[in-house]
Amino acid sequence: MKKSNLSYLLTLTGLILLAVGLYFIKTVQDSQGVMRALAYVCVGFGCVIFGHGMGEIISRGAIKNSPTTAKQIEIDKKDERNVAIANRAKAKEWDMMAFVFGALMLAFIFMDTDMTSVLLLVSAYLFVIGYAVYYRCKYDKEM
Repeated sequence: MKKSNLSYLLTLTGLILLAVGLYFIKTVQDSQGVMRALAYVCVGFGCVIFGHGMGEIISRGAIKNSPTTAKQIEIDKKDERNVAIANRAKAKEWDMMAFVFGALMLAFIFMDTDMTSVLLLVSAYLFVIGYAVYYRCKYDKEM
């Protein structure tokens, strides 16, 4: 599938999800549990998917008539300095995230939050840390 067709498909899918979510919010009055959350999840995912697809369509249309701008954008994406800056920013973000999520887990534990929620957060945190350790070891062997 061509990239332009995918953008249009994403935009349409986002609109459909958004409409379905809004329909459920307006029509289902006594929703409980999952059905109540599902409507809002549909609205959220619909907005995100619509925004992504529409952004692709608009950016492609903006650079369609300007090949020099398109070439400059491609150069900027692949520029070593920009890649190094992005990687360094990701590293700083990762360092901050590890401490923030650790503190958040402790705060949830001290607030007597439901144990299921805390265990889900802890398991997600450990999964991400394990993922980082795996790639750290892999890259250490390569370099």
